[in-house]
Amino acid sequence: MTEAIHHFIEQYGLLAVFLGCVAEGESAAILGGFFAHQNVFVLWHAIVAAALGAFVGDTCFFILGRSFADNRHVVRLRRRPGFRRAYRLLNTHPNIFVLSNRYVYGMRLVGGVAAGLSTVPAPRFVILNAISSIIWAVLFSTVGYVFGLGAEHFVGQALMRHERLFIGLGIGLAVAVLAWFVARHIAKRERRREQ
Repeated sequence: MTEAIHHFIEQYGLLAVFLGCVAEGESAAILGGFFAHQNVFVLWHAIVAAALGAFVGDTCFFILGRSFADNRHVVRLRRRPGFRRAYRLLNTHPNIFVLSNRYVYGMRLVGGVAAGLSTVPAPRFVILNAISSIIWAVLFSTVGYVFGLGAEHFVGQALMRHERLFIGLGIGLAVAVLAWFVARHIAKRERRREQ
């Protein structure tokens, strides 16, 4: 069983990192770095997968806002907590907003759509998004890689690599759940502030 899971991660791990980073993907990028430390794949491959996923995701959100402003899904996103604030920040500091939006958990989707609805030119968005995606991917993948070093030191090298992979998956799940709770708390606070 563990051999099959290990083989599955080797075969599809980078694709999972890419797809995870298309959405709110901090945990996917961290797991990519962790698995790179476990020699499942190469670190720079994990960084490229994370950067491409982040870039594609934000570009899709931008296109969604730019091309489908009246779509019911976009209209629903415009009602989400924090959208007005994101749009206001985007109009006052567009370059800084596009570069930093992905670092605020829970704002990435809203920020991408807000950028699409704004007057930010598409070429400028693409360039700033690419720069931000690369920096973000290097940062979070490296955190995962360094965390892998610490985990190996903590649990010891005596563990088989399969068991370390399970530890990594558990840690990734814990990070995702924690991030969900934080985003939920922030959304509740924003709703109260907007009322």
